[in-house]
Amino acid sequence: MAENSMSVENIGKEFLVFALGDEEYGIDILKVQEIRSYDNVTRIANAPDFIKGVTNLRGVIVPIIDLRIKFCQEGVSYTESTVVVVLNLRERIVGVVVDGVSDVLSLTNEQIRPAPEFSVSLSTEFLTGLGALDERMLILVDIEKLLNSKEMALVDQIATV
Repeated sequence: MAENSMSVENIGKEFLVFALGDEEYGIDILKVQEIRSYDNVTRIANAPDFIKGVTNLRGVIVPIIDLRIKFCQEGVSYTESTVVVVLNLRERIVGVVVDGVSDVLSLTNEQIRPAPEFSVSLSTEFLTGLGALDERMLILVDIEKLLNSKEMALVDQIATV
């Protein structure tokens, strides 16, 4: 039995890899419900810029958050590769706009390094670490913690409007 527990530890976790500008990020694949093309959303008055609005997804009102704006990316544009990753979090469904999705990667515990103590565009409290895979470096985001921050409490208000 000891062998089985050891192999389970080495399996690691799977992450959906997406791009924001020149950086690659990873989020827990278990939080992802679907990936959709970016469609126009219904804008909500007085919402912060990073909250693009809401969309109706099969009868569910889903707030749409542009992570590129949230992470202070410059020159945000909407192209054919711009997608919305629909996340199923414990208490809500939220869509996040990203520049594109590339793949799903499985990282072992050994490939995940602790988050650095500094970050220009993202508070380290939302990082779970850095994923190292050959020459690639993924910024691993705790998407649930990010979307449950005080700043994001507006999402709850918008979803209930």
